[in-house]
Amino acid sequence: MTDTTLSIEHDEPNGRFETRVDGHACVLDYQLRDSTMIIQHTGVPGAVGGRGIAAQLTRYALDTARARGWRVLPLCSYAVAYIARHSDYQDLVA
Repeated sequence: MTDTTLSIEHDEPNGRFETRVDGHACVLDYQLRDSTMIIQHTGVPGAVGGRGIAAQLTRYALDTARARGWRVLPLCSYAVAYIARHSDYQDLVA
């Protein structure tokens, strides 16, 4: 895992958080229904895997949800596991 903080962009119209690492797109996709962020997919290509990129994307998404007063419904297995390991986000779960 790396300690490098990524520059993450929130593409709200398309329900996506994205960053590029070594030329590879790394994403977290969601849908917003009412005030609930439904996290559907976190994708990090194998070529840049193991660097904590998915964790940073997930943390950024959860922090965004908290700041906007959204609940979170994690359908993505990575997001489910992340929230289980980080109890400070469990209050967001719908």
